[in-house]
Amino acid sequence: MSATETVTIPQQIVAAPGPFRTKNPYAASEAVELSPVKSGRGRRSHEELDVRDELPPPSTAVEVLERWNLPRRNMYAIFGTYLSFFILGMNDASPGALIPYLERYYDLSYTVVSLIFLSPCVGYSLAAALNNSIHRMFGQRGIAFIAGMCHLITYLTFSLHPPWPVIVVFFIFAGFGNGLADAGWCAWTGNMVSANKVQGFLQSFYSLGATISPLIATELVVNRKKPWYTWYYVMTAFAGLELIVCTAAFWHKNGAKYRAETKQETAGSTTWNAVKNKVTLLCGAFFLIYVGAEVALGGWIVTFMLRVRNATPYASGISATGFWAGMTVGRALLGFITERYGERVCISIYLAIALALELIFWLVVSAVAVALLGFFFGPVFPGGVVMCAKLLPKHMHVSALGAATAVAGVGGAGVPFAVGAIAQQKGVWVLQPIVLSLVVILILLWLALPRVKKRDA
Repeated sequence: MSATETVTIPQQIVAAPGPFRTKNPYAASEAVELSPVKSGRGRRSHEELDVRDELPPPSTAVEVLERWNLPRRNMYAIFGTYLSFFILGMNDASPGALIPYLERYYDLSYTVVSLIFLSPCVGYSLAAALNNSIHRMFGQRGIAFIAGMCHLITYLTFSLHPPWPVIVVFFIFAGFGNGLADAGWCAWTGNMVSANKVQGFLQSFYSLGATISPLIATELVVNRKKPWYTWYYVMTAFAGLELIVCTAAFWHKNGAKYRAETKQETAGSTTWNAVKNKVTLLCGAFFLIYVGAEVALGGWIVTFMLRVRNATPYASGISATGFWAGMTVGRALLGFITERYGERVCISIYLAIALALELIFWLVVSAVAVALLGFFFGPVFPGGVVMCAKLLPKHMHVSALGAATAVAGVGGAGVPFAVGAIAQQKGVWVLQPIVLSLVVILILLWLALPRVKKRDA
């Protein structure tokens, strides 16, 4: 065929269904004459040209979101993330129950023992800087392996009850593993169908771990008279299980697959663009204050009940359990309400109720107020994660949430440390006014977030 030859293509008649079927005004044997096309050098005239990659997506294109149960192996991966967050909760809550016994074992002051809240901040910061690069190089498989290994090494070291400086240093490794898992699993689940429900259950497993860890630690140390490091035998076993389950669950999620799914720019440019984004900055500040208030209250409540309310050691441990149990139930149940009525309205209501309950707990001895405070305070974090995911493009999720959770790690480390330092001078009663002030700031930051443009899911 020459380059200027005319091509004829027989037409076929496609029958329309039902009453819309009409007669084609053209006969089936008619031909359509195409304009002559000259072929370029080295190109055959009949070569098919694929310009799909050169065209922008249609304006009606929508993002297809993953489901927790489709494909079916997502169910196994979801279980792995829930197990990981269960261990994160145990990691964050158990030191609070062990503080009085660490003080006695190592002969420490409030300020020095508070270093266990501060050192994980270094690990979280490193995780924020490297999270996106690890995703691009190794995918979620790498996140699962590195986070699990960091936990395993840390808890195994603690179980050997090393000198106090070693304890402080190895909390950095725990913080690094927490930062990788926190951002990685929040970014993955936060972009799913029914994200509020999935995130609610994810965060409720964090709270569940935080609920049972003070119970078990208190039972071992107070009732069974075991040394504090016995608790980390339990943590070592869970960390080994996490390493195996999560690595196997995300083995197919390698770096090449992650890069194909996100189609992002280079790791450095994406991280920088995400960090300087207004939404990332606001969400980072919000998570910093939230996690700071959460960990400060959960971490110091046992000491507060012992020293200020003169409660028994066992009753003090149960108070911490009530707070974390309330968070567990609240995150599991209120996620459905948040999904139905939207994050902006629901989180505003939850924070207002939490503010009132914190004031009651400060002024009145009430275990019920502590549990209800956890119930309404718990869903705030998963709602914030979903809001952040909705306000940012998908390729920024890991970088933005990595930066935001790193800042949250600063709050989770800095605020409890500040409480300990101030308590050293003024007494541990300062916990309550500090937490109350933080909840007020949370409300203001939440109202400052931009509104979400409705998207199809």
